[in-house]
Amino acid sequence: MPETAELVITGCAALVHDADGEVTFAEDAGIVVRGGAIAAVTTVEQAARVPADEVIDGRGCVAMPGLVNCHTHAPMVALRGFAEDVPIETWFNDWIWPVESNLTDRDVELGALLACAEMIRGGVTTFADHYFAMDRVAAAVDSSGLRAQLGWAYFSSQGPEGRERSLDFALRQRGAAGGRITTCLAPHAPYTVDEADLAATAALAVEHGLPVHLHAAENQEQTDTAVARTGHTPIETLRRAGLLGTDLLIAHATGVTDDDIALLGAADGRIGVATAPRGYLKFGWGTTPVRALSAAGIPVGLATDGAASNNSLDVWESLALTSLVQKSTEKDPAWLTSRRALRHATTESAAVVGLGDAVGTLAPGHRADIILVDLSGPHTQPVHDLAATLVHSARAADVRTTIVDGRVLMRDRRLLTVDVPAVAAELSERLPALTERREGRRIQEYDT
Repeated sequence: MPETAELVITGCAALVHDADGEVTFAEDAGIVVRGGAIAAVTTVEQAARVPADEVIDGRGCVAMPGLVNCHTHAPMVALRGFAEDVPIETWFNDWIWPVESNLTDRDVELGALLACAEMIRGGVTTFADHYFAMDRVAAAVDSSGLRAQLGWAYFSSQGPEGRERSLDFALRQRGAAGGRITTCLAPHAPYTVDEADLAATAALAVEHGLPVHLHAAENQEQTDTAVARTGHTPIETLRRAGLLGTDLLIAHATGVTDDDIALLGAADGRIGVATAPRGYLKFGWGTTPVRALSAAGIPVGLATDGAASNNSLDVWESLALTSLVQKSTEKDPAWLTSRRALRHATTESAAVVGLGDAVGTLAPGHRADIILVDLSGPHTQPVHDLAATLVHSARAADVRTTIVDGRVLMRDRRLLTVDVPAVAAELSERLPALTERREGRRIQEYDT
């Protein structure tokens, strides 16, 4: 008799990848989970022969690798809708950075818990977070059951203490939550962290085997201003500081030049880019040049950014918008097909956060981070092209079940690990103190 499995999912269609990494679908599939990992992706008949502690009926659903949110600031859900319809410099200087000077550790934890609940309900199983008071975010990850790459953000205006705190956090929390937490160094951006600090960060990353997560070339104006002030683009500054020799996650990169892309493509380190298109549309920016980055061999993963700018942590929306915006930008309806978009959402997003060997595909040996997407709703029927249905018709609310490391975090839309009413109620009580904008107080100046 076969070894007992912790979990068997049966009767679903499964999104899998072929030998070339292309997205394909296995119909009438069964997925066997042992030890928190995928033991087999097989047929319904074969899966039925495996004794299991739990069996989930996946009929009418697509089983997918859990989504990865490659760049966010999870606790900023507390500021969702707080600053709207303003330019980026006003958004930072007059609204967000003054309010963030009020943050307490408890505010951060409550925001992170609410964010974790939102992401679980939307089928996100891994997220990359770049914020403050990150021990509290780690606690939220631990209790919610999610997987995360976490980095404590810092600015040069904080002196060496900011960088030291980021390193201390990364070393203490690396491998926490039963291995579900990975960590990184998190300088904010080249316009808030000087070249000497960036170089020190690169040296620490190499010494301790840590990746680096930062914002760079967020928009064209930042790149133009950097060239006028320093003679270098933000990406050239990263190269001068040695950061292109590290494992580097770059958020946004809508302002990269062709020469920048060549630098990234020739880098010695593992470079990945996170794109969050909804925020770019709100701020009137351009968009991440996905086609050129892909041609240079640079993986591009999907992200939402923080909910204070994006208003949601819905990676399904990022998936659809990435496809549509790229078609529009490139003026090519045949570019970024639905299957290609799903590749960015799965294997490429996993690679961007440095977890390509562990998540992002339903394959034996990978962690059992799995979501079931219910396609029985009227907005997803009939299904002529399963990939197109997932990209352009499915919604976050169609995620029925979310599983991380073989543990069910949401079953049949019932969230099992976060008490949302209690978290939301406590956060609401704290909002007046958090959102007070005191004259002259801000954690940093936006001046690119």
